Order: sequence, then C-alpha cells, then structure tokens
Amino acid sequence: MPGDRMIGVAMDFSKSSKLALQWAIDNLADKGDFLYIIHIKSESADESRDLLWTSHGSPLIPLTEFREPEIMKKYGVQTDIEVLDTLDTASRQKEIKVVTKLYWGDAREKLCEAIEDLKLDSLVMGSRGLSTIKRILLGSVTNYVISNAACPVTIVKDPISHKH
Repeated sequence: MPGDRMIGVAMDFSKSSKLALQWAIDNLADKGDFLYIIHIKSESADESRDLLWTSHGSPLIPLTEFREPEIMKKYGVQTDIEVLDTLDTASRQKEIKVVTKLYWGDAREKLCEAIEDLKLDSLVMGSRGLSTIKRILLGSVTNYVISNAACPVTIVKDPISHKH
C-alpha cells in the first residue's frame, strides 16, 4: 500500500547504484514512503566507531544531515552532488522521507542485515556487470543478496554496460 512502505536502495555511488536509485524513485516511491539509502563501508579509520556500530550500523541520517559534507566526513563518506540532487528532488516532488544508514563490513552480509534491521519491504540495487568468471572468482554481492534477502530484491542493470 503506497504511503507506508520501506524501500531500500543499495548505494555505493557507482553509475549502476545511481541508476538503481533513479529506478526506485521512478517506479516504487510514492507519497509517504520511506526511502533508505544504504551504504556499506568495508572498513573505517576509526576503530572505536567500528566497534560501536559494527553490528547495527550508524544512526539513521536524515537527508538534511546527509547534505552536510562536514557531517558525512565524520562517517568517512564523500558527498555526491548528483545523488543529493536526485534525493532532494524526489523528497519534494514525491513527498517521500529519505534517510541514510551506513554499515561497516562485508557488503553481502550487511545488505541482508539492513533488510532485517530496517524492516524493508523491498531492496533495489545496481549490477556491476561482472563477467561470469569474475562473478565466480570475486563473488557477486547481487547473487548473495538475491539468495539470502528476506524481501523482494530488484536488480537494475546499466543498459549500456550490459550490451553484447
């Protein structure tokens, strides 16, 4: 039902995650929904923060704070103007609530934990477009999340990088 959904978007600030964000806004987000921007950091220079937030991630960061470079610098995240513009526009035009949540650790595991922690109704994520060999050798975050997520997962592919 529109207006009470919890929609997550996995954001690593790559082209594919930005496409996933736009897709979620265009196709899922509706007035009153919550849009969670989920960013996973592999590690942090601040060991005490890692210990404090390692199991449940950062506190929820509202869009007003996500805009502030000084605040995001505390979390070790670079501000991305393109993402901020997209989120600002969506929050105004679609009347959605945008919140960011940061996690530290393995992206595969932390995305699945985020689904449970935030009680997401759905997760949208981009695809890096790895070849079959690279997926086997490196492991695919996408494959892991699809197999282990407790909610529906939508994968948004970049049409240009996935052409044969």
